Amino acid sequence: MQPLEAYLQAQQQRLEAALDHHLPTPDAEPPVLSEAMRYSVFAGGKRVRPVLLLAATEAVGGDGEAVLPAACALEFVHTYSLIHDDLPAMDDDDYRRGQLTSHKVFGEAVAILAGDALLTYAFEVMAGADLTSRFAPAVLLLATHCLARAAGWSGMVGGQVVDMASEGREVPLDVLEYIHRRKTAALIGAAVTIGGLLGGGSTTQLEALRRYGQAIGLAFQIADDVLDVEGDSAALGKQAGQDDKHGKATYPALLGVEASRQHAAALLDEALTALSEFDASAERLRQLARFIITRKA
Repeated sequence: MQPLEAYLQAQQQRLEAALDHHLPTPDAEPPVLSEAMRYSVFAGGKRVRPVLLLAATEAVGGDGEAVLPAACALEFVHTYSLIHDDLPAMDDDDYRRGQLTSHKVFGEAVAILAGDALLTYAFEVMAGADLTSRFAPAVLLLATHCLARAAGWSGMVGGQVVDMASEGREVPLDVLEYIHRRKTAALIGAAVTIGGLLGGGSTTQLEALRRYGQAIGLAFQIADDVLDVEGDSAALGKQAGQDDKHGKATYPALLGVEASRQHAAALLDEALTALSEFDASAERLRQLARFIITRKA
């Protein structure tokens, strides 16, 4: 088995090609919208969510090539959320992944519409011939429902609303977890679940993947919160310390950095325990879980 770094690089290259294939060409009408969509999708990033989808598919014995369109749809939803998060009405960030944010390059109106276009296009891809020709309608419907639920009012959007309402306030742990289980963990959990569904996983395997996804999704957010306190701005691709500046509800602010790390470590153990159902086929998922809480950016 190749080292994780090489695996990630290979999967990222595979995903870049698939994303380029599915997105409108730069000169597609209207060109400013096509350019804005592509600008944010190709602004960098580790592609953690689609890589998790591919790894989960392979863990249950599925075809990674067949699910690539679903992995792209997932990344389109994630990118839309970043564009909207960066807007002046939300987090008001100038940089994302080391580049100017969409609204700084294209203006607020086009940035909003680029996000809207990516979100809508994700479901066009999920309902497109590349997937409908390969998967049973009932399975694809379940996968599409999972993505919609993670993105909408009970997922990212709901989490973002409570996150904004909590700025400048000291919130209890249950509210903090409510925010991050929806704003961050929901889409990460959906990535793993969709991969398992499209890969043909059994009911037992899907339940194990669900528990794994919930645990690493929350661990991912805790790691992000700690990096905002201790990380290097150049490595992060954005200004560190922004959470404190905006009075965000975070794990370090509530628990302290060391207790936050311990909480992330406990979630890692929970995720790895969930994968006890699997043999070596899930080794990439185990490696990715460890990577999520030890990454530096």
